[in-house]
Amino acid sequence: MKIRVLGLITVLACGFAAAQTPPAPPPDGGPDSSQRHAQHAAMMAACDADIKSLCADQTGRGVMHCLHSNSAQLSSGCKNALPTRHPPGSPPPAPSA
Repeated sequence: MKIRVLGLITVLACGFAAAQTPPAPPPDGGPDSSQRHAQHAAMMAACDADIKSLCADQTGRGVMHCLHSNSAQLSSGCKNALPTRHPPGSPPPAPSA
C-alpha cells in the first residue's frame, strides 16, 4: 500500500513539474502557439463568408481542405489570409519579410 501511495505521489509530482515547464520553441523557428492561434483567428475571420457559402457542411480540418479545394472561388481577403500548403514531411515555406 505504501509503495502505491509513493508511486502515485511521484507520478503527480512529475506531472506537475511537466505542466510548469513552458513549451519549447518550434524547432524550425516558426511562430509559437500564441502567434499560430492569432494567425488562425485572423484567417477564420477573413474567410468567414467563404466558409459559410462554400464549406458550411465541413468541420475541423475539413474546413481548411474545403477552402484549399475551392481556392478559385475564394474572396481575395480569404485567399490572402489562407496559409499556403506544403507537402507533408517537407519544411514549410520561408516566411516573407
